[in-house]
Amino acid sequence: MFLCGWAAGWAQIRTGHMGVDWDRVERLSGDSLSKCLDGHYFYPTWIEGTSSFHYAVKRNGRKRFYLVDAASGKSREFIRDAHRFVRDYAGITGDTLNPEDMTIYGLEFRDGDTRRFEINRKGKTMVYDIGSERLRESRPKKDRKEGKQIVDRFRKRNVHNPDSTFSMLGCGYDLYVRDNRSGKVTRLTDDGKEGASHTYRNTADTIENSSGAWYGNRFMQVIYDNSSIKEMGFIESLTDGRPKVNVFKMPMPGDEGVRRFRIYWFNPETCEGRYLPIDKYPDQLVEMNFFTSDSIAFFTRRSRKADNIDLCRINIKDGTVTELISEECRPHMNLSLFGYRLIAGGKEILWWSERTGRGNYYLYDSDGNIKNRVTSGDNLVAGGIMKIDTSDRSMIFAGYGNEAGINPYYTYYYKVNLDGSGQRLLTPGDGTHSLEISKDGKWGIDRYSRMDLPTVMQVVDIDNPEKTFVVDSMDVSGLRAAGWKAPELFSVKAADGVTDLYGIMYLPSDFDPKKKYPVITNVYPGPQDDQVTRGFAVDDNGNQSLAEMGFVVINASSRGSSPLRGRDFYTYGYGNLRDYPLADDKHTIEELAKSHSFIDLNRVGIYGHSGGAFQTAAAMMTYPDFYKVGVAASGNHDNNIYIQWWGEVFHGLDEVTDSVTGRTKFRTSIPTNMELAPNLKGRLLLITGDVDKNVPPSCTYRLADALIRAGKRFDMFVLPGKDHGVQCSYYQNMIRYYFADNLLDPTVSHINIINHK
Repeated sequence: MFLCGWAAGWAQIRTGHMGVDWDRVERLSGDSLSKCLDGHYFYPTWIEGTSSFHYAVKRNGRKRFYLVDAASGKSREFIRDAHRFVRDYAGITGDTLNPEDMTIYGLEFRDGDTRRFEINRKGKTMVYDIGSERLRESRPKKDRKEGKQIVDRFRKRNVHNPDSTFSMLGCGYDLYVRDNRSGKVTRLTDDGKEGASHTYRNTADTIENSSGAWYGNRFMQVIYDNSSIKEMGFIESLTDGRPKVNVFKMPMPGDEGVRRFRIYWFNPETCEGRYLPIDKYPDQLVEMNFFTSDSIAFFTRRSRKADNIDLCRINIKDGTVTELISEECRPHMNLSLFGYRLIAGGKEILWWSERTGRGNYYLYDSDGNIKNRVTSGDNLVAGGIMKIDTSDRSMIFAGYGNEAGINPYYTYYYKVNLDGSGQRLLTPGDGTHSLEISKDGKWGIDRYSRMDLPTVMQVVDIDNPEKTFVVDSMDVSGLRAAGWKAPELFSVKAADGVTDLYGIMYLPSDFDPKKKYPVITNVYPGPQDDQVTRGFAVDDNGNQSLAEMGFVVINASSRGSSPLRGRDFYTYGYGNLRDYPLADDKHTIEELAKSHSFIDLNRVGIYGHSGGAFQTAAAMMTYPDFYKVGVAASGNHDNNIYIQWWGEVFHGLDEVTDSVTGRTKFRTSIPTNMELAPNLKGRLLLITGDVDKNVPPSCTYRLADALIRAGKRFDMFVLPGKDHGVQCSYYQNMIRYYFADNLLDPTVSHINIINHK
């Protein structure tokens, strides 16, 4: 394992290995470049009871503190004399601060007064008067105990009914109720067991609280039954003393043993306890909405295939269950964006649906009757709801794809009336946005950026968004002085010649358009998230520092990679979970090479982590003459032994009925990378952590075994003690060196280790 000698030989190879300028690689790495931006990010805070907010940012070498009035547009520094502030601070606390780079935690403007603020340090309470520019010690204010009161209320709700006449207790796995008037204790359940307990700790010998809660004078709890889920495990080698076996439950695609759900309901007035009739779909997934009243509660139930979902209401007084909304979602629902919101405790319901092919919100009444579509736009995909205003019957929500000529992955924010009228954009600017709304809902702080546009901060007038004004822009002069150059954003057509794909291209800072550069594609297939960075970042995923070695590095989304572009795009890979992203990635590189003559199609590399690793290996073995070098870390190369929901939802399930029991069973068979092992021609490095509970190391070991049985030469590295998050400097440099050794100046050697060819 030649890799073990890297650290020892580092000093000798910094500027010599394969002609790589390692000093520049490290200088333009994320760790180095991020230091140029220390203090330059915007973290604004609204001042309650006002139209103002404050933020701190470093400018001209010094931390400066600004107070901005959103209504007037005026901005001013509120600590103008930092040296005086530090002297006053030292006199009160005996401590010191750096006047050029003060960090003031917990700064608070109280009671809507923007003339002064309060801080607490070293057991001292201090108030700074902005007008006189003096910091003085003050009497401490009483601590707010809201959080403790909430916890106390929850604990009481969990144990006692409102008038404390009954207490719900747990012993072992089961429930007992005590009538506090008589002291009589009655056992309510006898079906609790390990993995399906009515109590918190899931142990057989513990007297404790139940896992449910009182809703008025009724008790209710959700039972999460994991008892039939099978176990898997691995060996933890980095333990004190002897290694130990780590065993845990993990359902896999097609398993009969999966989590199941029940809702237990109890009426102390009649001493009646029962499970509520919630079952509809075999092996359904149930999610309670705990933010409900003492009279009604809501839950969703979803089919195992994620192709049907219902919203149901529980009448807590009598335990009746009513189905309000039922929706079919073929081939599967959008797990990332689906949601609903209750208005006025359930008098109305906002429901997200992809029934038109793109996600939008629909308004329903309390009985599940549709009133109207709320959000609109031929290309709009509605995202999360930021705020609902019941007084003016409006809401603010995130949206994607609605702005013509803009990358459809960028987040924008809109306001719309609940009757579907008056939808308008709140956050102008070509980039991806984040919005923080003031408590009164009148103003918003919008920060937007792109990979080639440092953050811009602007104020939004919610009712008059045309009055938006820029407050500040990120200062990246230090970043540019360090040699940073923005990557290039691009779009190309997918392999179908129709669909637009979007990506990022990273070039070396000493780029010469007359030279030929090997190209590396950094991949992740989704579908739940495409992981191509949209907002401003330096050395995203190490791609820029990798480019500094003498590569062109690209990161682009393929069809099926994201839930943000509508149902057809999102479900493109359904039934083809291994192969769906491969053609688009290859096609993207080929299209870029047509317009960028410096890309060398004879030297193509690919790498990725997790799903990106299974895509890397699949691409290497599907197009073995195209991809020459690959690095696959923590890859789910066999999705049949990966997380149950991922394979079942995104690949699909077959339902079969057992002829004897009549029970519905589910089956699936997902193509694996092991089946492709005989095709490998290029250089492939497999990496895994040995304690990965997300993607078990067995996925990597099985691919290694298949390659060995096919007689293929490959490299493998196990990172001891690492879980799914294998990222570290050693891991990053493994990737760098593997591409340097095999792609910058590759040597020809046998790939078939058995037949020497």
